[in-house]
Amino acid sequence: MAESSKFQTQIEIKQQMAAARFSTELTAEELLKEERVPFPFFKPLSQKGANTWIISLFVILHLGAFIATMIVNDCWENSHGDCALKPLRRFSFQPLSENPLLGPSASALDEIGALRKTLLTNNHQLWRIFSSPWLHAGLFHLIINLSSVIFVGIHLEQEFGPLRIGVIYILSAITGSLVAALFIQDRPSVSSSGALVGLLGTLLSSVIRNWKLYTNKFAGLVATMTILMTTLVLGLIPYINNFANIGGFMSGFLLGFVLLFRPQQEKLACNKGGIFEFDAKHIVKRRKTLDKPVQRGVVLVIFALLLSGIIIAVLHRVDANKYCSWCHYLDCVPSKWWSCTDKAFHCEKMVNSEHLTLSCPNTGRFRVFPFTDISEARFQDVCNLICS
Repeated sequence: MAESSKFQTQIEIKQQMAAARFSTELTAEELLKEERVPFPFFKPLSQKGANTWIISLFVILHLGAFIATMIVNDCWENSHGDCALKPLRRFSFQPLSENPLLGPSASALDEIGALRKTLLTNNHQLWRIFSSPWLHAGLFHLIINLSSVIFVGIHLEQEFGPLRIGVIYILSAITGSLVAALFIQDRPSVSSSGALVGLLGTLLSSVIRNWKLYTNKFAGLVATMTILMTTLVLGLIPYINNFANIGGFMSGFLLGFVLLFRPQQEKLACNKGGIFEFDAKHIVKRRKTLDKPVQRGVVLVIFALLLSGIIIAVLHRVDANKYCSWCHYLDCVPSKWWSCTDKAFHCEKMVNSEHLTLSCPNTGRFRVFPFTDISEARFQDVCNLICS
């Protein structure tokens, strides 16, 4: 009797396994007949709600940091109303001649935690490596950066899960900030774009590794490269550190090979589509071939050695600019609309009962202000603007 019951149980288990295999194959065939959705921006909101909490959290943190920066900047008070978008009062921006990205002053970025050679290396304020990735140079920078993070990040988070994408985002941000510290200039700069470029690097490594699984590859690659080039070109403007973008891309590209070894295949049937669409037949066929532990191990060792070397160089205050005289042009290109100088200029101050006059001995230019009270940090901001 017991043997008969055991035999019947085995038959039921085999039937269940066969039914599961049939269901998987049927689902794959059905997927081929579904309508394709090319990009996450054009998906219905109901499809974007699942598994996007980590990117949403990062976006909220960036918005909070920008609001805090503008509170510290307080253009209406510190610049005596000489601001752009004056109706915003305390949240108004510095004039475009001072910040072409419509954002805070240089002294406000210094105060809130931006990277600067004097503060980072001479004053040993290493905490700026961790604060700079959350800061933005201006409203234009914030809009472009966060739009791109949402566009790329939501797709990656839905496909590979919040934990892996969160780890890649944080490590790319920190690695980018560390690389920026090696090429640091004596002017404030932020490194928030490093995490975005890290996501782009991750996306490219995912495509390379899973090339045969994707359809619509070339359209997605064009979109990815467009975002990447826009971010790098934006990094040629003052206050945005382009070396953070380079470091973030290297980090994201390597970590993509380590962590994105297998999509969340059980969720692809519900969320098929995105920047790169999956071919359902290949999902079933190559289910066991995506995971390559040897390759992941080698790339992980390369990333660990690279990150360790960068950390040691930063702790020893290595100045990479000494070994590359032209590299500063990768970070900032001089223009008639802004200056890339990293020198602290000296200005002469003349004060009477109602006016303050600042003059630059180097250029002979001067500026008269209808007030006399000005902080030392704001005085240096205006002096650099006049002399450069």
